[in-house]
Amino acid sequence: MLNLTINSAPLSVLSWIVLSSLLGGVLSVCLAALFALNVRTSWVPMLVSYAIGAMLGAVFLEILPHAFSIAGSVEKVSATLLIGLLLFFVLEKLVIWRHCHGDHCEVHAVHTEENCPVTHPEKEGGAKYRAVNAQQPTILLSDAHSHSHIHDGGRSGLMIMIGDTFHNFIDGILIAAAFTADIKLGVVTALAIIAHEIPQEVGDFLILLHSGYTKKQALIFNLVSSVATMVGGLMAYFALQYVQSWIPVILALAASSLLYVAVADLIPGLHKRTELKATIAQVLLISIGVSTILAAHFFLE
Repeated sequence: MLNLTINSAPLSVLSWIVLSSLLGGVLSVCLAALFALNVRTSWVPMLVSYAIGAMLGAVFLEILPHAFSIAGSVEKVSATLLIGLLLFFVLEKLVIWRHCHGDHCEVHAVHTEENCPVTHPEKEGGAKYRAVNAQQPTILLSDAHSHSHIHDGGRSGLMIMIGDTFHNFIDGILIAAAFTADIKLGVVTALAIIAHEIPQEVGDFLILLHSGYTKKQALIFNLVSSVATMVGGLMAYFALQYVQSWIPVILALAASSLLYVAVADLIPGLHKRTELKATIAQVLLISIGVSTILAAHFFLE
């Protein structure tokens, strides 16, 4: 039944792009707020593991194979993939592209998990880290301990909003390129992006709260930032009508974006938990993420 629905195309490519942009932006922000406001931060590692599987599955099972199949030059796609990885590395170095997925963010937190004065009191007193009052837990809670982070005057929140808006804009372009190439590829790409957006938005929401914003302000700012996904998608859709030859290149950039975030940003965070139970859970959730992409592929055939 779904096969007939897609082939008969009751929804235009533009409609698919608009719908996916809304789901990738507004829905992920609302779900992130639900997690954060209900202190469900313990679920974030599970969402991250699933997102890794979904992104890797989308890259290697859908996006790259399709880019290679429609490209006039395989070498061009491969070069674009390499350039994209280097580009995102530079962007992250410039603190434009930064995601926080846990209670301790190396960029935005007052201290890292390894140097937390609560769990590692022997490291307290260093010039780089400041102990904080552990008697007034905020939304940044964990099962092991809780402590309150001082506000930073909104600087971290402002930086994360700039980076997140740029990221959402790029996501919109990638979604548009995928749907322009093929509806089924667009659906799979959108699934991978949405899977990553939810844990990322949880981190962004917590950073805004840490920066001194109210819950209402954090929700509004994240929603405004999510509009960039729609803007990027619409701009890319109309631009790609005239430059179809760019589609393989943009698909390669989409692959490099998802691959970089999964391998350079998310996977290292999983290595912080070395116990066997956590490792098994991570592998299982990554496998479920990959299986979701496979299931979507066969379901949409």
